[in-house]
Amino acid sequence: METTLSKDYKERIVPALTKEFGYHTVMQVPRLEKIVINQGIGEATQDKKLIDIAINELTAITGQKAVATLSRKDISNFKVRKKMPIGVRVTLRRERMYEFLERLIRVALPRIRDFKGIEGRLDGRGNYTLGITEQIIFPEINIDNINKLMGMNITFVTSANTDEEGYALLKLFGLPFKNEKK
Repeated sequence: METTLSKDYKERIVPALTKEFGYHTVMQVPRLEKIVINQGIGEATQDKKLIDIAINELTAITGQKAVATLSRKDISNFKVRKKMPIGVRVTLRRERMYEFLERLIRVALPRIRDFKGIEGRLDGRGNYTLGITEQIIFPEINIDNINKLMGMNITFVTSANTDEEGYALLKLFGLPFKNEKK
């Protein structure tokens, strides 16, 4: 089953980007390759249940099983041992990626209090990372069952070569950037 955003990409976004940047083939047009959702949970060193809670929440939000990220080395100041779970992440591709993006744009972002748009700074290679401070903006999370507010980073990985191409792609997908890029 094809989602509306993947259909929209093929029918509207590809021709618009081809016209704007003068691509010769469809393969040159940048595309969204994956969306990576990452939650760093520093308090997991004291409370092991936080990782399980975060895995369940991220799985509910994305519709795909989340995995724990493990520390790579010992850091005594943070009471971290090697291979200790310190975060949770999910990598979404293809249809699940488009479904999540659609829910993020149409449902979750408008639920943020005093929302005026997202920052328009990309990483130099056409990728964009969006920081969210509270997981309760997603309708899949039941507010009554929350015992701790946790933020997350959502990274949009594109095949764009420059920030301008990546910005144009994400703007056409409907990400609500604050102000037009100079």
